[in-house]
Amino acid sequence: MSYVDGFVLAVPKANLDAYKDMARKAGDVWMGYGALAYVECTGDDVPYGELTSFPRSVQAKDDEIVVFAWVVYKSRKDRDEILAKVMADPRMQPDMQTMPFDGKRMIYGGFESFIELKKA
Repeated sequence: MSYVDGFVLAVPKANLDAYKDMARKAGDVWMGYGALAYVECTGDDVPYGELTSFPRSVQAKDDEIVVFAWVVYKSRKDRDEILAKVMADPRMQPDMQTMPFDGKRMIYGGFESFIELKKA
């Protein structure tokens, strides 16, 4: 079974193009170090819930869009090795002055899969 890192964050709509550029570069880095898949999605049907929701989870403002992303690895061991390389890569060192989103409101974590259904 694979291992997955998941992320939810809010990106100001005015910064969405800059975020997409950053995400493309990050995807190249992750895939270059051995990730099996790298996916970034912008919210299309993510209503603001009364108690919980994707927008609430990251305190999304009216001028922000929710991004849901994940990286797939062969195993937790592979994830730990790949993530260490990604975080040490100079291309991944953030310029805090030009970050296109507020990293303090990003939610992330690692998940061990227990079901994987795929079409042939």
